[in-house]
Amino acid sequence: MDRKKVCKKSSAKKKMMSIELKREIIEKHEQGVRVVDLSRQYGRSTSMICSVLKRKESIKSVTPAKGLTIISKLRTTLHENMEKLLMVWVTEKQLQGDTLTQTIICEKARAIYGDLLKQTPQTSIDEASEESFKASRGWFENFKKRSGIHSVVRHGEAASSDMKAAEDYIKTFSDLIKAQGYISQQVFNCDETGLFWKKMPNRTYITAEEKMMPGHKPMKDRLTLALCANASGDCKIKPLLVYHSENPRAFKSHKILKEKLQVMWRSNPKAWVTRKFFVEWVNLVFGPTVKKYLQENNLPVQALLILDNAPAHPPNLEDDILEELKFIKVLYLPPNTTPILQPMDQQVISNFKKLYTKHLFRRCFEVTESTNLTLREFWKDHFNIAICLQIIDQAWLGVTTKTLTSAWKKLWPEAVAERIYEELEPGVSVEEEIVSLGKSMGLEMEERDVNELIEEYTQELTTEEIQELQSQQHTEVMQEIGFEESEEEVISTSEIKEILGMWESVSQFVEKNTQKKLQQVVHLTF
Repeated sequence: MDRKKVCKKSSAKKKMMSIELKREIIEKHEQGVRVVDLSRQYGRSTSMICSVLKRKESIKSVTPAKGLTIISKLRTTLHENMEKLLMVWVTEKQLQGDTLTQTIICEKARAIYGDLLKQTPQTSIDEASEESFKASRGWFENFKKRSGIHSVVRHGEAASSDMKAAEDYIKTFSDLIKAQGYISQQVFNCDETGLFWKKMPNRTYITAEEKMMPGHKPMKDRLTLALCANASGDCKIKPLLVYHSENPRAFKSHKILKEKLQVMWRSNPKAWVTRKFFVEWVNLVFGPTVKKYLQENNLPVQALLILDNAPAHPPNLEDDILEELKFIKVLYLPPNTTPILQPMDQQVISNFKKLYTKHLFRRCFEVTESTNLTLREFWKDHFNIAICLQIIDQAWLGVTTKTLTSAWKKLWPEAVAERIYEELEPGVSVEEEIVSLGKSMGLEMEERDVNELIEEYTQELTTEEIQELQSQQHTEVMQEIGFEESEEEVISTSEIKEILGMWESVSQFVEKNTQKKLQQVVHLTF
């Protein structure tokens, strides 16, 4: 019995057809070769040949991954789109420092595929449904090869936070601090966060209007910030900012010089922090700033930078630090403990985002009060990345020493004074200020709307939101490319006239001097 099973398995393997063979069968059938003859020629059943011919359009359009010769399940356009959106999602999860396992990725792949299937026209659904997408182990292995994520996908531990590991690490961290003699001024934490810089609370009318404006979806325009400060809260480092456009149009109209910004500006199509960008920030911004701060405060020049295990923070980061900055030591938090231990995740980033929203609302209020612009007009035509940078600077400056210091109470409680706990809550909350500004502009909103907005930054992106994010990134980059090309290639009429005039003058000068020289030569000869 077992022998029969083995024979069946081996015969099934032999019957699998490569994509090239399927295309060859289709081509011969289109040239007039009968199904029966094809069946005899290729040693396949007539039903198998018919199945190939039935799906010939899909087979013709499929593009096999590099290195693959056999495709047992066809990769339709639906599969291609699903994987593109899945990569956008993977990028977002990596940005947040989340642990990604095969199970998590496969679950999201199935969810995206299901959503795309619902969006597919009815005529294509039957074909797409013929072989439902299972997100199998084989698909996952091939997806890793196609996308190159094999080097960053982590296996083993579950994605949920590990309380036991966090408790153990607090003791280890305390022992290290005592052994090395670090004080709160010398210990820093840095963490990245995504900022949807045009997003407003869901129930404000401007969001409803955005949905009615075709092609205008600014809510999902994201940039990435790396925020960093020390445990004493008196040394904030200039943030690293990554956007998907190197030279936004607003920079030219506002005459912005990137080297003068209050952030270190970098760009890539996905708008996320890479190892290269992070190392540059450590060497060009973090290191020099910390060294100057320690020297000005007559403190020993030694510093500890605490990081999570995000892809931009490789284990050997210290090897890339410049020789003159070797006083910086890097310490990594254990996997899956970031929400519990990382100081920047303990209300610092959420507080920064609330302050950003407050200053954004204030800007909206001031502009609409002093001009004839409606809120919709300001939002659509006058709010750009240059203004956003001003608001980011205001918000980061507004994060208080108390907020920064209290963020260390879980990882390093000894560094936090008792009075910080008592004075943490301000008289008027940031949420109340935002609501007040909103009502001044005629918006109907409550404090819970503001809190929901901040919480949305950490919520799972839906398939629709991933599609918007992908579209926004692509559009902005293409606009930038087109804008730069037009700047380089287009020469105005006045410039052409000026060049021709100069050429005429030069020609006349050359001709005149050439005649003089010829006359001199003739005179000398005779």
